[in-house]
Amino acid sequence: MTEEFHRIRRLPPYVFASVNQAKAAARARGEDIIDLGMGNPDTPTPPHIVSKLVETVNDPRSHRYSVSRGIPGLRKAVAGYYDRRFNVKLNPDSEVIVTLGSKEGLANLASAITSPGDTILVPNPSYPIHQFGFIIAGASVRSIPATPNEDMLRALHRAVRHSVPKPTALIVNFPSNPTAYLADLDFYKELVAFARREEIWILSDLAYAEIYFGDVVPPSILAVPGARDIAVEFTSLSKTYSMAGWRVGFAAGNERLIAALTRIKSYLDYGAFTPIQVAAVTALNGPQDCVADLRNLYKERRDVLIKGLHSAGWDVPSPEGSMFAWAPIPEPFREMGSVAFSKLLLEEAGVAVAPGLGFGEYGDDHVRIGLVENTHRLRQALRSIKGFMAAHGVKAPPSSNPAQKPESVVP
Repeated sequence: MTEEFHRIRRLPPYVFASVNQAKAAARARGEDIIDLGMGNPDTPTPPHIVSKLVETVNDPRSHRYSVSRGIPGLRKAVAGYYDRRFNVKLNPDSEVIVTLGSKEGLANLASAITSPGDTILVPNPSYPIHQFGFIIAGASVRSIPATPNEDMLRALHRAVRHSVPKPTALIVNFPSNPTAYLADLDFYKELVAFARREEIWILSDLAYAEIYFGDVVPPSILAVPGARDIAVEFTSLSKTYSMAGWRVGFAAGNERLIAALTRIKSYLDYGAFTPIQVAAVTALNGPQDCVADLRNLYKERRDVLIKGLHSAGWDVPSPEGSMFAWAPIPEPFREMGSVAFSKLLLEEAGVAVAPGLGFGEYGDDHVRIGLVENTHRLRQALRSIKGFMAAHGVKAPPSSNPAQKPESVVP
C-alpha cells in the first residue's frame, strides 16, 4: 500500500515546482515579483466574445449537458476558419472535434492510440504534454531535434531505422513552445511524405498559429496534399483571443484519429459548457481586428524585451512567433543550468522565468521568457535584469545586433 502508483512512477519530479515555490515564498515576504515564467495571457478576452457568453448563459436551456464532440455550430465555425485561413476544406461532422483546450485533446488522443511499449517521436525541448501525454499512456519517447530543418528530418530517418518497435507517431509544434521556431509549408511537405511512407501518425500542435511577427505566416500541415491520410492538428482559442481560462480548442484532420478521440472523450466528459462554445463561435466568426491588435501588442512587447535584454548584455534571439523568447543562459551562468539560474534571477532581480529543463533535457541551457506583462512592467524587469547582470560583471557588447533572428527558425 506504500508503493507509488504505476503511472505516477513514470512521471519525473515537476521541474517548475522549486522555482514556483521560491516565487511564492518571495511574494509571501512582500517582494514584488515580475512573473515572465507562465504562458498565461494577461489581456482581457475581447468584449464581443464575453457579451455572447453572458447572453447565452442567461438562457437556462444552455445549462444542461453539452456533447463531448462539440456543438455543431462550433464545429462548422472551426471548418470555416480552416477554409478562410489555410484554404483547407474540412467535414465538420467527421474531421473536427472540440476539445477542452489543445492540451486535453493531445493527452486524450495519446491515450486513445497508444499501446504500452509504443515508441513516439517528440521534439526536445518541447511543451511537456507532448511527451508526457504518451508516457502516461505507457509509451516510450525518443527525442528528436526541435528545429524544423534537415536536422529533424535526418533524426526521423535514423529513428525509423534504429527504434524497436518502429515509431508509431510524431509530434510537431510550430510556432513552437518554448523555442519560438516557425516552419514553412515546404518543410511540412517533406514531413508528410516521410510519415506517409513510413506509416507514422503526425500530431501537429498549432496553438500559436495567429501569433507571428514577420513575413512567415504559420501554415497548417493539413494544407499539404495527402496530410489528412496521417495527420491531425490541434488548435486553441487560448492565445488567439486571450481565452486561456475558458478551456476551448479543437482537433481537425484525419477521420480515424478524430473518431478515436471522439470515442474516448465520450467516456470521459460531456464537453465544454455550452455558453463557452457559443462564445467560441462568435470568436471564430466575428470581427478579427482583435487578433491583429493582440499580435501587434505581442510584437511591441517582444521588441521592448529583446532590445532591453541586449542592452543588459544578454544576447537573446528575437522570436518570429509565439508569445515567448527562448533565451540562452548568459555565459557566466551557463554551467549552473536553467533551474539554478532561474532561482538566482528570481532572488536577485525579482524576475521569474521558466527553466528550460522543464521542456526537456536539451533545454537546460536556456530559459523561456513570456511576453505576458505590459511594457511598463517589462521595462521594470529589464532594469532589474540589467542591474543583476552588471553585479555579476556582464556588460553589453557594443557591436551586437539586437534585431538578430534565431538560427534555423525557418528551414
